[in-house]
Amino acid sequence: MSPDNNCYGFIKQWEGLNLTAYQDSGGIWTIGYGAIVYQNNIPVKKGDNITQDMAESLLEWEVNLKSISVNHLVTASLNQNQFNALISFAFNIGTYGLWSSTLLKRVNANPADPAIRDAFLMWDKAHIDGTLVVVTGLLNRRTQEANLYFS
Repeated sequence: MSPDNNCYGFIKQWEGLNLTAYQDSGGIWTIGYGAIVYQNNIPVKKGDNITQDMAESLLEWEVNLKSISVNHLVTASLNQNQFNALISFAFNIGTYGLWSSTLLKRVNANPADPAIRDAFLMWDKAHIDGTLVVVTGLLNRRTQEANLYFS
């Protein structure tokens, strides 16, 4: 499967656009639509600036990488919204997070399992000042990803 325009729009809505590097809720330097590394795998750092075209290019590059991973990791048959929701999830938490998640196990076992919604919601926390805390933005995103998955 391939991400569609709705997938890109969904991710853009949640990531927002920042052409100057900023630290996300977990303290990670981020730029564009949530990029933490450039195409050459150099991490984003304080003081970095990019253009809108570069932000779009980074987004497309990373969504394509996540798409390859989701296609590899998911053994169940998905519809486009389910695929898009998993791309957004992997984009936000990383491919390793998806690979090691209860979410992936549930999707592969039965992509219609209602408990998948709860598996999305397990990922609503970030380390802030050394403590794992619920972040409202992550809770809202996971809720909307689950809603997209089941739509």
